[in-house]
Amino acid sequence: MKEFWSEKAKSLTPYTAGEQPKEKMVKLNTNENAYPPSPRVAEAVSRAAESLRLYPDPDARSLCEAIAEYHGVRPEQVFCANGSDEALALCYAAFFQGGAGNAGGWFPGTSTPRKVKTPDVGYSFYPVWAEFFGVPLEFVPLKEDYSVDVDKMCGGSGMILANPNAPTSIALSVPNLEKIIQKTDGVAVVDEAYASFGRATAIPLVQRYRNLAVVRTLSKSHSLAGLRVGYVVADENLVAALRTVKDSFNSYPVDMLAQAGAEAAIRDADYCRETVEKIVETRAYTIGELWKLGISTLPSDANFVFARFDDPPAEAVFGALRKHGVLVRWFSGKRTRNFLRITIGTREEMDILLSALKEILCK
Repeated sequence: MKEFWSEKAKSLTPYTAGEQPKEKMVKLNTNENAYPPSPRVAEAVSRAAESLRLYPDPDARSLCEAIAEYHGVRPEQVFCANGSDEALALCYAAFFQGGAGNAGGWFPGTSTPRKVKTPDVGYSFYPVWAEFFGVPLEFVPLKEDYSVDVDKMCGGSGMILANPNAPTSIALSVPNLEKIIQKTDGVAVVDEAYASFGRATAIPLVQRYRNLAVVRTLSKSHSLAGLRVGYVVADENLVAALRTVKDSFNSYPVDMLAQAGAEAAIRDADYCRETVEKIVETRAYTIGELWKLGISTLPSDANFVFARFDDPPAEAVFGALRKHGVLVRWFSGKRTRNFLRITIGTREEMDILLSALKEILCK
């Protein structure tokens, strides 16, 4: 079945994306935003469609300027990609591949591989990229309460973590992030896919730490999962490395429609803020109702909750919810198998989930 496959292709274990069901369900499994994007997005995309015979700006300069203004950084400190997944993959190639860097510089300079630190429970794409790019990872166990062990994350020759962490939903404070960044010899990559729903961001630290790269996405906070736009905020030197890698692979990763729609979404900050506030309010409501049902959750700074199920077990609840037309996500790992990750939808969608759980748990 693998005739003509390269040895590299044969060796890979690919990432498994969340299910996109064909039947109508309450979809709470892939952390998509519960609300539509800003109305300005469709208008901008429609205008951009008139120029589709042309190639897009390879460096997405106008979008970079909008992002820079949004975060209070310089446009030269912003790099755009086809979703944060591509941005993260390019970080592996630019900063970690061939060795994780050393105290004397930001880039690999030795033939001896050095391990990149990452939590043992985190975004499940991290080890996939590590295998693809040949980057050795050192998995740092989370604490018993599922929070990141700050002291043990320090001292690496490279570091990558999600903050808030996925799938646990717990966020580190900025001082704790800074402690890890200070004590990482090479590049520290902070994946902030869900940071808009919490209280902590490492972006202000970019002005002080040349080895920090903060990765963001418009999929969650700006309701643009279908448009595929992510970006990195970092020192200009790191951005130059990312552009070098990008232009050695694909000069036009962010298409014209995506650039236009993303810029419109970024510039409509009030709409994004209102949407995020609704999700945060619904998150608090959902957590409270889950606890009333005897279902504990980890602290959440994301647009999802990580809820524990022991009796019946999480896998059984996952299947039962599906029969009720509600789709959530279950991870089979040793430390995650007792939990379900539940995206925060609209208030109406969460009430459907809660009603289904009441019926399942009362049987």
